Amino acid sequence: METKGTNKIAEFIYLFFIYSKLNTKIMLEYKLDRFLLAFAVFFREIISVVVMVLILTRFVHIKGWEMNEMLFLYSFLFLSYSLFIFFFTGIRDFDDMVYNGEFDRFLIRPLGLMFQIISSRIDYCATVGHGAVGIILLLHTAGSAGIEWNARNLLYYITALIGGAIIQASLFMLSSCFSFWAVKTTNLRNLIFFNSRRFAGYPISFYPAVIQKMLIFIVPFAFVSYFPAQFFLRKPDIEMFWSGYLYLTPVVGAAMFALVYAFWRLGLKSYSSSGNSMY
Repeated sequence: METKGTNKIAEFIYLFFIYSKLNTKIMLEYKLDRFLLAFAVFFREIISVVVMVLILTRFVHIKGWEMNEMLFLYSFLFLSYSLFIFFFTGIRDFDDMVYNGEFDRFLIRPLGLMFQIISSRIDYCATVGHGAVGIILLLHTAGSAGIEWNARNLLYYITALIGGAIIQASLFMLSSCFSFWAVKTTNLRNLIFFNSRRFAGYPISFYPAVIQKMLIFIVPFAFVSYFPAQFFLRKPDIEMFWSGYLYLTPVVGAAMFALVYAFWRLGLKSYSSSGNSMY
């Protein structure tokens, strides 16, 4: 039984590698276009950082947070989103798959649906664009913020990024679930994810209690950026919250993905083809 399970995992890893090779070949078909798109994503996101910096330069600090500490917090958003896009582009684009009929092809293949969705697409441009901004922010701010990179902190940082990526994947998948009934869910996705993500670029202690609770219990972006940053910075406002939150990012990610996946399976039972298949 263990041998069969091991072989199954190895088979999925091999198939994911094959899918990745195909996606890479598609991307490299138009090299200049992809390079310009990656640069456009990077430029768009770096502009948002510059705007934030220009606004905050009027203040020495806000509620005890200095500029580099806030940018260190911001780096978690970019790096975890980059990781999410690399592994879960298919979840991000799921409503498009339903709308154009691509999902219908997955239903007749002898592979797991979620595996096919995840493996079918990789957005290298968004991965590189967001990842580059996150790395620049991290390298620029970690030293001045006094971050010590020992084995414990490095392990925490990696697991926080993975957990943050899974939380964001879960939020996208939640909006994608409604594609089984409404087909196109772009505006719902923007409401659940992108509008909420705007709040996560700042410490949640800045906000009223209702926004804090939303970012902890409903759309838990606090576990993507604020609590991981506070693990390293330990700013005084962390006393407003239970200290256990600092360690829950991977747990919240796993629990959210399990719950949303159960909802996704429920929605799958109501699926009927959109009739728009282009294949």
